[in-house]
Amino acid sequence: MTTETAGGRTARRERRTKETTISVVLDLDGTGRADVGTGLPFFDHMLAQLGRHGGFDLTVAASGDLHVDAHHTVEDVGIVLGEALAEALQDKAGVRRFASIALPLDEALVDVALDLSGRPYLAYEVPLPAEAAPLGAPGFDPQLAEEFWRAFVTAAGITLHLRLVSGKNTHHVLEASFKGVARCLRDAVRLEGGGVPSTKGTL
Repeated sequence: MTTETAGGRTARRERRTKETTISVVLDLDGTGRADVGTGLPFFDHMLAQLGRHGGFDLTVAASGDLHVDAHHTVEDVGIVLGEALAEALQDKAGVRRFASIALPLDEALVDVALDLSGRPYLAYEVPLPAEAAPLGAPGFDPQLAEEFWRAFVTAAGITLHLRLVSGKNTHHVLEASFKGVARCLRDAVRLEGGGVPSTKGTL
């Protein structure tokens, strides 16, 4: 694993294992440009939502043992993206810290709340049918979304609550989730003060 920071609220993170090779470049103060390639088109689509609706510039390049399972690739992208977010936030001075949203996508409605707390915690209440078909080709197992979020919040050190209010279409439910997190991140990382938003003085 290597780390390089290019100034400002930006970060570059890499991870190489026997299962995956992941590279992420993140600029929190970007324009919403996303360039994503993981070998899983539906997952690429979801990650692009994070960049576009989060207002970030995001580049993700990933190759993994998709012939075995998509799990390794999805989880490791979550880890590296979380590490990049943590690094780009630096000491979190001036950020809003908290954000929440109820985000609709057609029949799907998802509640999202997050805290740049420094304490990793995921509450994921997004029930999907066990027989939900993989999305895209190669297929993305919808159950892997939870694994992505768990890896992401653990590496980033954030608290994230995701709850499905209503929804039937698996694509809509997952896309609403990613867009909701993106909008919350956009609000939470926004600079609006001069100090660290905690009575402890650190996050």
